[in-house]
Amino acid sequence: MHKIKIEQGGWVVVCDGKKALILENMGDWKFPNLRTREVFEQTNPPTHEQGSDAPGRSIQSSGTARSAMEQTDWHEKAEKDFLQDLAGRLDAAIGAGDMSSLVMVAPPRALGIIRQAYSAHVRGALRGEVDKDFVKLPVHEIEQHLTGIQQ
Repeated sequence: MHKIKIEQGGWVVVCDGKKALILENMGDWKFPNLRTREVFEQTNPPTHEQGSDAPGRSIQSSGTARSAMEQTDWHEKAEKDFLQDLAGRLDAAIGAGDMSSLVMVAPPRALGIIRQAYSAHVRGALRGEVDKDFVKLPVHEIEQHLTGIQQ
């Protein structure tokens, strides 16, 4: 149990590389009541379904040696793009006055990617980070995991 204090009106963003739940605390920090505000999801097929050709080859400038180029991981790129877009949406929400405090919940890998995309506004609003994958859980279970309060 993490026992995070979520401010009234504060947002909890639960995400991974392809889905994000934006939850808003309609209660207060003592008795939170998380409600779904928005859900973002992208379809991200595996890389082998996204690639078009075999990786290219390069020829060295001197001699006859050849080497293979690494294939682009389209799946990983799509995850990174999704998380960067999410960070941009959070920055816009802060700028618009939609929220002033934020708790980010994501698996360690996704957390590492989105952290790099945080703006100064997002960093200022951030009240905590939880490195767990809760994106497939129902909202009431996410609330229980974060606050330690049983319903």
